[in-house]
Parts: sequence; C-alpha cells; structure tokens
Amino acid sequence: MKRLSYFPAIILITLSACNASKEFDATGTFEATEIIVSSEANGKLLCLTVEEGSKLSQNSEVGLVDTVQLYLKKLQLQASMKSVDNQRPDIQKQIAATKEQIATARREKARVENLLKANAANQKQLDDWDSQLAVLQRQLEAQTSSLRNSTASLNEQSSSVAIQVAQVEDQLQKCHILSPIDGTVLAKYAEPGELASTGKPLFKIADIENIYLRAYITSTQLASVKLGDPVKVYADFGDDIRKEYPGKITWIADKAEFTPKTILTNDERANQVYAVKIAVRNDGTIKIGMYGEVKF
Repeated sequence: MKRLSYFPAIILITLSACNASKEFDATGTFEATEIIVSSEANGKLLCLTVEEGSKLSQNSEVGLVDTVQLYLKKLQLQASMKSVDNQRPDIQKQIAATKEQIATARREKARVENLLKANAANQKQLDDWDSQLAVLQRQLEAQTSSLRNSTASLNEQSSSVAIQVAQVEDQLQKCHILSPIDGTVLAKYAEPGELASTGKPLFKIADIENIYLRAYITSTQLASVKLGDPVKVYADFGDDIRKEYPGKITWIADKAEFTPKTILTNDERANQVYAVKIAVRNDGTIKIGMYGEVKF
C-alpha cells in the first residue's frame, strides 16, 4: 500500500517535468543573410584588405584588381574620339565661297535687269545670269547636304567611341572591390597576388547584427501566427543558459515540409511543419547556427 501511494507523486513529477521542457512554442536555429562577394573583373588581385571577423561598411573599398590594360584602352579610345572630332567639318566656312558667288551673281543679275530697262542690255544676258544663279544654288544645296551627311556620320562615330569609353570606365569601376552591406566578414577565399577572374569568390560577408531565427510551427499554430507579430526569442547557450530577446515575425512559408530532425515542436506527433523567420537584433552574443526557442 505504501508503494502504491508513491505512484501519483511520481506521475505528477513526470508531468511537471514535461511541462517545464515545453516552455516554448517552436524551436530553430539562428541564421543571417550571407553574401558571397565575387570578382567582376579579370586580372591580378593587387590588394584585398579583409580578414575573417573584420567589420566592413557598405560601399567601402576593400580590394583592387589590376587596371593597367583597361586604363591604356581608355586612353586609346579618347585619342580616337579626339581624332574624329577634329575631322568634323565647319559647314559655314565650307560653303562661304559658294554663298559669295551667289551674292555676286545676284548683283550682276540686278545690274543687267537695270540695263535691260534702259535698253542697254539684251534678254540673253539676263537669262545667262538666271541660269548661272540656279546652278550656284544647286551647288550650295549639294555641298550643304554632303557636309551635313559627313558631320552626321562623324557624330555617330564619336557617339560609338564615347559608348566604348563608358564601357571601359564601367570595367575600371568594377576593378574596385566594394563591400555590398554593413557586415562582418565570415570567410576569405583569395589573397593578394592571385589571379582574379569574373565570378571568382573573394570573401563572404553577413550582417550579424540583424539576424533571424528560422523556426518551425505546426499547422495548429499557423492560425494564431501572422506577419508582424511580436514574439519572445530565447537563445540557448547550453548548460541551461538562455537569454531572452524581442523578435518579430517577418516571413511565413506558404508550404509545409517534413519536420527537420534537429527541431522540436510542441506537438511531437506533427510530422509536417511550416518555417517562419523571426527578426532579432543581435547584441553580439548570438552566433550563426546557435539553437533558439520561440514563445508566441
């Protein structure tokens, strides 16, 4: 009888232990948005001033790929553009002589008209000046058209060279390696002196100050969870050491997936769960991959 009296106490202790172990609604691991920065140019890597663990500011220059050949190509194109510009004709100067001939022909025509009125000239002389004036007008039109076509062609050549110069300048800009975000360098894949090529990874960076917990919830919890909800996040440092952080749900998966082996849910019978992302402001103690818990 005495032994039987112990059973209710044992059951109560077991149930309380189970409830204590379920002081969370979901679990997951901490993650950060990682960016692998790759080379956008081909050439010798002259410098790369990043080390694992170093903090970088957005758009800060951290490396340089050799730019000598691109710079020489830019100088060549600029010289070509200058040569094209020098070939552009001055239309007004080119047609000035023809305009002067037309002005002279008009004066002579007017003089003959006056003589004709005084019966001091004949009609043929006036017709000759009319014919000569018409020829000069056609010459002026042909000359102007030719010069304009030549100028338009040279303008097109100049524009083409200008576009090539802009392309080289863009390639020169890409030789300067910049940090895409404010973050911490997680890994370094190249060293100065190595040959860089387009697409070759140089380093990996992540914003570990603004991380998120990828947790998993069951379908029954899904109805009570929505975007923007504030939650309590607990970082598990091991040895029963936990620290609380405020968090906010920023993403909920639209499809269910099988429960990952390392994840615990409040319903152990659930075999499919929905992933959620919870934004957390890191104080420097949370590390990527650390285990975390959520209380809604």
